[in-house]
Amino acid sequence: MKNLTKMMAGGLAALLMNSGAFAQTIGPNGETATPSTEVVVADGDVEALKSGGYSAALVWHDQSDFVNAVTQGATDEFTRLGIKVVATTNASFDTAKQRSDIETVLTKEPNIVLALPLDPVASAAAFKEAVDNDVQLVFLSNVPDGYKHGEHYASIVTDDLYAMGKQAADALAADLGETGKVGWIYHDATYYVTNQRDNAFKTTIENDYPNMEIVAQAGISDPARAEDIANAMLLKHPDLAGVYVTWAGPAEGVLSALRANGNKTTKVVTLDLSEPIALDMVRGGNVSAIVADEAYELGRAMAASAARGLLGQESPAFVVAPAVTVTADNVSEGWMQSLHRDAPESVTK
Repeated sequence: MKNLTKMMAGGLAALLMNSGAFAQTIGPNGETATPSTEVVVADGDVEALKSGGYSAALVWHDQSDFVNAVTQGATDEFTRLGIKVVATTNASFDTAKQRSDIETVLTKEPNIVLALPLDPVASAAAFKEAVDNDVQLVFLSNVPDGYKHGEHYASIVTDDLYAMGKQAADALAADLGETGKVGWIYHDATYYVTNQRDNAFKTTIENDYPNMEIVAQAGISDPARAEDIANAMLLKHPDLAGVYVTWAGPAEGVLSALRANGNKTTKVVTLDLSEPIALDMVRGGNVSAIVADEAYELGRAMAASAARGLLGQESPAFVVAPAVTVTADNVSEGWMQSLHRDAPESVTK
């Protein structure tokens, strides 16, 4: 989940919603999800935007392949609409720096700001000037405390969280022949993004695969502890057929534990693309599959939502981009679909 190390707190109402066979991703305040494909700027509105002389700023939390893909998706859409990107910042997970970044970019008087707010409380104050100046705000995954859709921001855009967890469960089940004992390593924090992804995996195994059983579970807040957690889990359950890991960073630690134990049979599924994880997968190692979001599409949808706001068109409060399951068989296509760039040469070789 883009390996976030500073997580926004969320209410219990924002956890996984599951009613019988129906389940879906919901927003931080219980919002219903709208597919990103429904958030578009019509061709007939493009000229109005091009003639407006509008500009945008991108205020990011970190620098990564994921952020690069989101940026590219947004930039390509802004280019189509004649909107100039005047600033792109990287806070390196530093809340104080992000506040400074916001102040700096607002001096350029952008009409649009796209951002992932690091801290819900601090961000509420940091973005107030943008709100007061009628800047179109679109947030990636997080939202500042007290902010309301249509009043303070145009949309929240994030992954189809439930689909990511479900697809991870389906991929592991397919690799294991829908049978076996499973370990579940989840994110030990109250954060609607990871909570929904993790719980969707658990729910899918429990509801859809009667011959599979989650016999071990452990929460993780520090990715550096993943190897120790995996070692303890394997010591108690040496016959584990598979393990789910909440995102790719901790999954690298789980792989280290498996290798140290000479374990070549326990399969691993995780979320978010990672070169080391993908290398193990394509070499026929422990990794069954990686489930990722369509990061490029996240950026496109964010830009489109903000542009619609400039036109006086309301966009949905909570927008989700599709998930993609990446395996050894489709790693090149999956990488392109998610990040809009070629997979690393080490992986494709």
